[in-house]
Amino acid sequence: MRYHHVGIPTTEAREGERYLPEFGMWVSGYETSPYGVEWMRFEPESPLPELVRTVPHVAFEVDDLDEAVRGKDILIAPNSPSDGVRVAFIVADGAPIELLQLG
Repeated sequence: MRYHHVGIPTTEAREGERYLPEFGMWVSGYETSPYGVEWMRFEPESPLPELVRTVPHVAFEVDDLDEAVRGKDILIAPNSPSDGVRVAFIVADGAPIELLQLG
């Protein structure tokens, strides 16, 4: 696993937000942050789990997403939010962890 970013929930609108309608959320910051900080703002009716909407997460890039989630407590099943990217969320020690497979 390789560090990819940290996602931080916020209730404040931020410059450069991009809306993701399928998740009912706005994201910003990751593209411009030298440290991989991503800000996430959610609509009240966002379908994402409360743990993702309220607790910061750390994301790691993995070579094989299916292998990385095997036997883990899956919070969000593997999916493809954009071309060439597969992601899943697991719960580890009560914290949300995002795993990404690129390419």
